[in-house]
Amino acid sequence: MTTSAPLVVVGSINADIYVEVERLPHEGETIAARSGQTFPGGKGANQAACAALLSYPTYFVGQVGEDGHANLVKEALASAGVNLDHLNVVKGPTGHALVMLQPGGRNSIIIVGGANASWPRLDDGIGQLSANVQQLIRQAGAVLLQREVPDTVNLEAAKIARIAKVPVIMDAGGAEGPIPEDLLKFVTVLSPNETELARLTGMPTKSLEDVIDAAAKIQEMGVKQVLVKMGEHGSVLVREDGPPLMQAAILAPVVVDTTGAGDTFTAAYAVALIEHQSPIEALRFAAAAASLCVRSKGTIPSMPKRKAVMQLLADHPIVLDQVNLSDDKTVLNLKEDSPSG
Repeated sequence: MTTSAPLVVVGSINADIYVEVERLPHEGETIAARSGQTFPGGKGANQAACAALLSYPTYFVGQVGEDGHANLVKEALASAGVNLDHLNVVKGPTGHALVMLQPGGRNSIIIVGGANASWPRLDDGIGQLSANVQQLIRQAGAVLLQREVPDTVNLEAAKIARIAKVPVIMDAGGAEGPIPEDLLKFVTVLSPNETELARLTGMPTKSLEDVIDAAAKIQEMGVKQVLVKMGEHGSVLVREDGPPLMQAAILAPVVVDTTGAGDTFTAAYAVALIEHQSPIEALRFAAAAASLCVRSKGTIPSMPKRKAVMQLLADHPIVLDQVNLSDDKTVLNLKEDSPSG
């Protein structure tokens, strides 16, 4: 495994305030929660922690506020092994999120941007990333972005990376609006879920064929690969240099909390990409990491270490078969091998 070029995560960092409820309240209604806890989170921090726990050198570029939540999230990232040399402190609150966790691991989330939304301009009045961060990006194995920080920050990071021929992986989650086309043309891999893909393209994503067609529309905007997360239905990688690859989900015996599954999947795929794992290996690695993540509560606290991921992969061998769709599309399907097979 090559470790000389780190993963650089530019993104958000939050305090996630969890409340466990039987159901969501109706308008004007007050309900009692079974419990409440505060965990470190934010899509950027989640992905940085996941990559570091998977034993890959990881740098986080982000901002916290001047409050107690800042210490909570900084300690969590440091404990996971993330380098925080480029984490800035700004005036105002640290970003935070209210996570309403329902039975079966279902969740609804409200985000308060805080420090994530207020990146100051540099002295030139144009850039928002320091010279040290820019140099770090140029030396990275890959750059991982999300949408809980301003598009201007993501665009600046992606442009620097592309000029330096560093792959850019972008998680489409974190904002409802369209992704600027100026940004998409610098993205190597875009990773939405089905809902995000439908919103970005205006196309249906109810079937596998729908998902592949919608992903192809994203590719027309300049993105080389589209990695669609489909929850318990697995994932599909739509790529330029081969037929789509579909990875079945590795189902957990019990699902406790799905909040960090998508971030875990994207970060694990990014690690596999830098390590030059094949697309098949990368999808399996990401699926195993996500499966382990949903088995306990909290986002960063639930993220697995590499040893656990490798053991789960060993316990779930796969076979590769070809699926012919109705309109002459072919998909390579990675599915778990049966004991009799």
